[in-house]
Amino acid sequence: MNDSIKNGKNSVSSFFDGVRDRWANAPTWQRYTVYVLLFVFALSLPTLPLGPIMSPHVDWPSLLFFPIGVYVLLALGLNIVVGQAGLLDLGFVAFYAIGAYHLAYLGTTFDWNFWVIVPIAILMAAVSGVVLGAPTLRLRGDYLAIVTLGFGEIVRITAMNTEAIGGTNGIPGIPHPPNIEEGPVLFGVEIFKYGLLDSAPYYYLLVVLCALVIILARRWERSRVGRAWSAIREDEDAAEVMGVPTFKFKLLAFAIGAAIGGATGVFWAGKVVSIVPQDFPFILSATILAAVVLGGSGNIPGVMLGAFLVAWLPERFRGLAEWRFMAFGAVLVLMMIFRPEGILPSRQRKAELKEGTGGMGSMGAEVGGPDSGEPVEVAK
Repeated sequence: MNDSIKNGKNSVSSFFDGVRDRWANAPTWQRYTVYVLLFVFALSLPTLPLGPIMSPHVDWPSLLFFPIGVYVLLALGLNIVVGQAGLLDLGFVAFYAIGAYHLAYLGTTFDWNFWVIVPIAILMAAVSGVVLGAPTLRLRGDYLAIVTLGFGEIVRITAMNTEAIGGTNGIPGIPHPPNIEEGPVLFGVEIFKYGLLDSAPYYYLLVVLCALVIILARRWERSRVGRAWSAIREDEDAAEVMGVPTFKFKLLAFAIGAAIGGATGVFWAGKVVSIVPQDFPFILSATILAAVVLGGSGNIPGVMLGAFLVAWLPERFRGLAEWRFMAFGAVLVLMMIFRPEGILPSRQRKAELKEGTGGMGSMGAEVGGPDSGEPVEVAK
């Protein structure tokens, strides 16, 4: 049994490694052609006749916007914190809530334009990341995880007990993005006509925002900032000895991740019209973290795939009622048996796991990787 599982894992690993090698050796023009085709394919998804197969119980464009699109964008933001910088954040939903509440409050109280509020909300989410990170990022592992978890709960409970922002009743009447009459039509959809019932225009906004985040994340990954994050993730003490200003770069990761989370909250709130504190539970942070780990922490395509699966599978099995969660869990368990390092891990992350570290904070111990055969060595 163990041999068959190991052979299965080796076969899957060999397949993905071969695909990665061919992609790495492909000419630049071929790769950019694939990027463009994937972007066009993502834009065409709401109009493709995939609903009966992919979403027999829920409207397909609505599912693409939420939870799929929202989860993918949140996972890209959390991947910068967890996957690239190696910081275990269990309160990421707080920044999502901060972005949503800024749109709701400023839009309903001062009647500001949606596009005026967007940069303000993103900036305030980033500032919140700095405020959280400044006193806490000297902590590591489980201590940092506990503090970030507490921050997420503080934001939610504060919203529940603050009447100025609606308290437990939340804020209704959130403004949509302004419409452009007789605007351009894409795949039969008026992309600048925003309403409550049609999710496709909002999905297009998320696709564009995802593309921008991916471009920026790839540039950061290949820059001095990305190399510093990688060094911190692998061994923070060694990085600090070698002259890397670890605190500054960890704070930067928190701020960037928070900004992406805040942007996601803004666009989500602009669609749903009304928000309440119960929309931002801890389980959402845990779900997005699971998506990052499942897909392959640190690898953008893997993280996106993990977020897609975590968002789509429960909806695909909705016909099973409460049993769908068991089916969803079974699928995740099978995936992690055959791909414990994630479905599409980066080579560097895979090597870290084999060496015995996950690069995500040691959580108080150094744990042998799935293929390392090393015993668990508890930190003293």
